[in-house]
Amino acid sequence: MKKSSRFTLAILSSILLSLPWFSQFSGLIILVAFVPLLFLEDYIYETRERNKSIILIGYSTLTFAIWNILTTYWIHNAAFIGIVAAVIVNTFLMTITFWLFHFTKRKLGPKIGQLALLVYWIGFEHFYLNAEISWPWLNLGNAFAKDISLIQWYEYTGTLGGTFWIIFVNLLCFNILKSYIDLRKIRVLLPKMLLFFTVILVPIIISFSIFKNYKEKGESYNIAVLQPNIDPYNDKFGGLSPIEQLNIILNLADSITDETIDYVIGPETALDNSIWINTLEHNYSIRAIKDFVTKNPRVNFVLGVDCYKRFLPNEELTVTARYLQRENFYYDAYNSAIQIDTSNYIPIYHKSKLVVGVEKMPYPKLFKLLGNVILDLGGTTGSRATQDYRGTFKHPVSDMKVAPVICYESVYGEYVTDYIKNGANFIFVITNDGWWGNTPGFKQHLTYSSLRAIETRRSVARSANTGISAFINQRGEILNRTQWWVRDAIKNNIKANNELTFYVKYGDYIGRLAGFLAVFLFLYAIVQHILNKSKLKEGNK
Repeated sequence: MKKSSRFTLAILSSILLSLPWFSQFSGLIILVAFVPLLFLEDYIYETRERNKSIILIGYSTLTFAIWNILTTYWIHNAAFIGIVAAVIVNTFLMTITFWLFHFTKRKLGPKIGQLALLVYWIGFEHFYLNAEISWPWLNLGNAFAKDISLIQWYEYTGTLGGTFWIIFVNLLCFNILKSYIDLRKIRVLLPKMLLFFTVILVPIIISFSIFKNYKEKGESYNIAVLQPNIDPYNDKFGGLSPIEQLNIILNLADSITDETIDYVIGPETALDNSIWINTLEHNYSIRAIKDFVTKNPRVNFVLGVDCYKRFLPNEELTVTARYLQRENFYYDAYNSAIQIDTSNYIPIYHKSKLVVGVEKMPYPKLFKLLGNVILDLGGTTGSRATQDYRGTFKHPVSDMKVAPVICYESVYGEYVTDYIKNGANFIFVITNDGWWGNTPGFKQHLTYSSLRAIETRRSVARSANTGISAFINQRGEILNRTQWWVRDAIKNNIKANNELTFYVKYGDYIGRLAGFLAVFLFLYAIVQHILNKSKLKEGNK
């Protein structure tokens, strides 16, 4: 195989992997996206006597780097260092995962090698979802976020089930094409072709059946969603005063609220005028929202706040605590959500899946001294503080609860199931997607909420400062939505489900199983490598 052909295969795979993340293309493309790269890998395997396995690292690095750049280039609008770090880390981890498959194939043969690709990749994605440094935006199962009628079975498997499907189909396709090239006899390939189309069609048919027959469950609630459309670069943290921003929120809420509205939802960091948790009820913005609720007593107002907690003199400090020298006290900074209703209690939830390099320094105990150099797009420096449980907001007069999912948290399937286990009947996603500009980023983020709706069978109400605000039903369908960069308020009637899906109950069991098998196969390959080396030494004596 010529070097130019090898580069062509690597680049072709990168393009095919990228297309599903653009709104014009179906996720079905990814079912064959790995095939060119698999042919390249197989060529290096077949010529292993003269081609070392390290050669594959160069080609796969090219594939995964282009894929990452094409699909997440928009990160540079928020922070150039962000896109550099995301591409480097993702490309490195994907390349190592693919190379480990090749290494295992060399030691244990093609059949076990292909099994290794399946469990290594799923194991990698599961690890990445739970790692301290985590950017699982391009986990393979996310490729079907727009194709909700094809993946209704995510309520049983989560997105890792999609990853399994994708890799398995790619391997089947590769094996069929390779056999045809070698044999040139279609009749011999009929059983494999039958299996190939069965593996593609059966999940789709099952999904269509679920999609067609699924009935929305639960009691109906009227929800209003606000999109204030405040420019995050020029107005949000400096151009407009907190009072001006508050008035935009209140005017939007007033324009859409009537006697039927049960919830009004505002976006991430909707309020940010020096809100201290210690004196929350005395803050001007909080009192203004409280006055609105008093005038509209049916309304529960859920919105994001940029807030702080002051540590008392003898209180134990967290690893994220910062020192305010001019006032001589320590404090924590949070990206949070609150609910204001007719009761005197204001529940608060702190965002706990933070964006590395934007909201947190990974391994804070280890890098405490570097914490103050982290870029924080909310206008502060250092790592945000978090909480260790997924809190829900209870309705003041019923048992209904909502999950206040803040921005990036909506990318994590199993993470969101913890809200549901804690009683959430709705998912409220509050976000600010304006950092990325008019790019595919905010569109991708919206569709990931459809995945969470299917996995949990929970309706989603989504409030974005800029981006797209929307309502999504329990089948993952986007019911109505706002436009990009438009100040707006919309409302809809959605149902509060209380049943638990298989995925909510058991989470990423596919990832845990794959991780166990991946460790076993890798150790087996290492042992085989050592034994082969020993035999080679003995043979040379």
